[in-house]
Amino acid sequence: MTEIIKILEIAGTIAFSVSGALIACGAGLDIFGVVFVGCTTAIGGGIIRDVVLGIHPPTIFTNYLLFILAVFTSVITFIIAYINKEKFHPLKSKIDTVNNYFDAVGLAVFSVIGAEAGFVNGHSHNVFIIVLCGMITGVGGGIIRDIMIGTTPYVFKKHVYALASILGSLLYYLLRYYLETVSLASGVTIFCVILIRILATKYRWELPKMTWKK
Repeated sequence: MTEIIKILEIAGTIAFSVSGALIACGAGLDIFGVVFVGCTTAIGGGIIRDVVLGIHPPTIFTNYLLFILAVFTSVITFIIAYINKEKFHPLKSKIDTVNNYFDAVGLAVFSVIGAEAGFVNGHSHNVFIIVLCGMITGVGGGIIRDIMIGTTPYVFKKHVYALASILGSLLYYLLRYYLETVSLASGVTIFCVILIRILATKYRWELPKMTWKK
C-alpha cells in the first residue's frame, strides 16, 4: 500500500508542477515566480489537507524529496518554455491542451492521495472527511495558484473541475471501504477522474452559472 501511494505522490507532484509552471509561464512570471507557483500547485492542497487533519507539521515538510521534485520539475518546465518562448504564444492552444492532460492526471492522483490520507489518519467511517480531504488535495493547490497569478480560480468556472474530484473521492471511499484494496480503488478512481475531465473539456460540460444582465 505504501509503495503505491509513494508512486502516486511522485506522479501527481510532477503533473501538477508542470501544470502550475506552464500557467505561470503564460502569465509572464520570472523563473522564481514560475518555480514558486509550480511548487505551490503541487504541494498547496496537501498542506491544507494536513492542517484539516491536524497533522503538524504538514507531511511535505518532513518528506522534502517531493518538494525537491516539484522544484526540479518547475525549473525544467521553465527552461523548456524559455528556450521555445518564440513559439509559446502561437502554440498557446496546443500548450493548453497538453497542460489540461497534466492537470487532469494531477487532479485524479491527488484526489486519491487525499482520500487515502483520511483513511490512514483514522477517519475510515467518515465519508465526509474522506471526500473533503480528497477534494482539498486535488483542487487546493490550483486555487492558490490562480489567486497568485491574479485570476478567478479555475475550479470555480471551468468544466466540472471540483465535481470530478468530489465524485472521484467518493468512488475511492466506496471501493476502499468495501473492497479494502488500495490498488484497485486507486486505479479505478484515477481512470474515472481523468475520463470525466477529458470528456468535460471536449464537450464543454459546465455547471450552471449566474451572470447579471447589463
